[in-house]
Amino acid sequence: MEYAFIEFSVNKGVALLTLNRPEVYNALNDEITFELQAALKIVNQDENIRVAVLTGKGKAFCSGQDLKSVAGKKDFSYKKAIETRYNPIVRAIRNSAKPFICKLNGVAAGAGASLALCCDMIVAAEDAMLIQAFINIGLVPDGGSTYLLPRLIGAAKAFELAAMGTKLSANEAFDLGMINKVVPVEKLDEATAAYVEYFVNAPTKTIGLIKKMLQKSLTSSLNEMLEYEALSQEIAGHTADHIEGVKAFLEKRKPSFKGK
Repeated sequence: MEYAFIEFSVNKGVALLTLNRPEVYNALNDEITFELQAALKIVNQDENIRVAVLTGKGKAFCSGQDLKSVAGKKDFSYKKAIETRYNPIVRAIRNSAKPFICKLNGVAAGAGASLALCCDMIVAAEDAMLIQAFINIGLVPDGGSTYLLPRLIGAAKAFELAAMGTKLSANEAFDLGMINKVVPVEKLDEATAAYVEYFVNAPTKTIGLIKKMLQKSLTSSLNEMLEYEALSQEIAGHTADHIEGVKAFLEKRKPSFKGK
């Protein structure tokens, strides 16, 4: 399909998804969310894609919901909008077997902050910011933030960010454990590329299993996770990449993983 509000490309196993409404700081209208859903479907179905990068075009990553697109709509349903526009995106990223890297190039506010937090890793420019801005217009967080924030930073800090709309600089978010790496903006491409290079050469099926295991651990007991670890290890142990990894170890060379 043709994309009007995002840019989507695949090159050598790397999918790049760029929010492309820079004139409104990549605010989320209906069209951009549905285009993103379509691109994410391709990412998750294409076995040749081994890592995905999500970023924004221009000065901002994503300013959240495009309020102008819903203003004045008397029959507008927030519930329907969340269920049809945002939740499919959250599930597509969190449940994906592929690693997702957020290249946080600028401000991520409201649903934009939720979108960034949904990714497995965040590499941020020093001047980037995360803001749970929902409270500023009398709304509650969505896009998975109420699930992710307490698990990332604890209940007390999560409440502060959600209830007060506290702005977090990239370095503050890094200190809280929300961001993996912070670099000067001119180094953002380079820093992101280093992670991409790792994941595009990693044992992709094993990475997918790790994502599922960590996700399941958030709502499971120790005994449940011990059993799930054993099951997942059985699956990993029968992948071609495991066989290659053992062979490379015995031959004292770097493994050549194919993602299979």
